[in-house]
Amino acid sequence: MAHVVEILIAESPATPALPVPEVRALPGVGLEGDRYALGVGTFSFHPQKPDGELTLVQMEHIAEFARRTGLPFTVREARRNLVTTGIDLNLLVGREFIVGDVRIRGIRLCEPCNYLAKQTSPEVLRGLVRKGGLRAQILSEGTIEVGDAVTEVVANTAASPTAALNVGPQSDSN
Repeated sequence: MAHVVEILIAESPATPALPVPEVRALPGVGLEGDRYALGVGTFSFHPQKPDGELTLVQMEHIAEFARRTGLPFTVREARRNLVTTGIDLNLLVGREFIVGDVRIRGIRLCEPCNYLAKQTSPEVLRGLVRKGGLRAQILSEGTIEVGDAVTEVVANTAASPTAALNVGPQSDSN
């Protein structure tokens, strides 16, 4: 099942992204306590853009990048807010989904930037293209916890308003 593995909050661009067990998501603001919600993030000069409210990254992509390059690069160095597993985040661009009790819209890919390369390694610029995560807009206020499922909102479904997105590698037992 697609779910949240870790939640990371950084109070400023200069502080490390630290894990928290849960976080409050605020529409039009971001994650409570995070640098972008506080208006001090590296890209906070675009407050009218909703794609700075929340970032997500796939644990699988970060682990594969570290293996391939031999760099000690972890999800914390990626500096995204939510670390997920079992889901292809690229497929959520332009779609609504739910994490915990929070409704979210995928806005665009979160490609690696020069700031991240300066903080870690220039290799991230090439190595994480289309694997750097997802920028998203928070549509409803609520709490996100480690372990929460990631589910896509599905229209016109009589049985359930959501369906689990398990779009990662599948096995015969699924």
